[in-house]
Amino acid sequence: MYHNVPVLDVHGHVSVPFAANSFLTLMMSSNTPMPSPIGQDRAGPAGVTTEEFHAAALGHARYMDERNIDVQIIGPRPFLVLGWMEPHLLPAWTRYVNDMISQQCAMFPDRFLGAAMLPQLSDAPDLAHCLPELNRCVTEYGFAAVYASPDPGGRRTTPGMHEPYWFPLYARVQELGIPLIVHGTNSLDPRFRVVPHNYQLGFLTEQYLAGQFLSHGDVFDRFPELKVIICHCGGALDRFIPTDHHIAQKDLSGNLFYDTCGYDLNFLEAAIKQRGVPRMLFGTEAPGSGRAVRPETGRTSDDLVPVIGSFDFLTEEDKIKIFNENPARVVPALAKIR
Repeated sequence: MYHNVPVLDVHGHVSVPFAANSFLTLMMSSNTPMPSPIGQDRAGPAGVTTEEFHAAALGHARYMDERNIDVQIIGPRPFLVLGWMEPHLLPAWTRYVNDMISQQCAMFPDRFLGAAMLPQLSDAPDLAHCLPELNRCVTEYGFAAVYASPDPGGRRTTPGMHEPYWFPLYARVQELGIPLIVHGTNSLDPRFRVVPHNYQLGFLTEQYLAGQFLSHGDVFDRFPELKVIICHCGGALDRFIPTDHHIAQKDLSGNLFYDTCGYDLNFLEAAIKQRGVPRMLFGTEAPGSGRAVRPETGRTSDDLVPVIGSFDFLTEEDKIKIFNENPARVVPALAKIR
């Protein structure tokens, strides 16, 4: 809560026992797709039990409690999307991840809303192959959003997010009335190997490029009701003044949004000022990559409610918009529980 107003977080990822991911090892080592064990009358991979899944979800909820987060949208762990794997394995992995997301939401229905992972193939003609899984997650599980990677194959061969490759997904998402959450995944660029956890570089570059392509292209003319949330404040910030021709000179306030998942205080402040309060949605990725402790507070860097609450350039009305009103406006499912 923030001053008795529920805090709605649009950026979270499913929490599972580490052994649950042995399902992936079994599939990739055998080169054989396998049915999802979630919901079956047997233990999951490596003998993972429902009780162990519940313990992981409970730990996630408690982590949120410690950071004043009331409700969070959870999707796949981006570095485990693995869109570069063999294409005949990816649908089975995707289904299993979505089943785990749904299971966590069912265990704590007042704390979590699901966002679907898609079996995106960079070299497919378009994203029509993803629609059956999207439909399953929305109609069977009631998911509130869907994740999309700008470059799932990690080799920068995926068409830009303004190109027709994406149009079947945009059309269906618009029809369903749910937002598209843009988050980078893996990057296989060999130059990145010197950097630890180098998928983070893929997040930054691909999310920034996605924002550029979407804002300069005609996607929102074609799909005027489409709502897109780009994670991590958009990956990077623009270096031009707002009236410069390098910036798309069009009103995107009803379509293109950004979350607040930036942990450096200078970067986060600049992102809110540049993007504008109406387009900023609260997001933390807690628990995730923000576990480093701020020396000045002794709290982890993903503890963003007090950070944003302390920004004196924001009014109290601005802060409530970011924490509650904007997420509820962009994600219809959040409006029902705010």
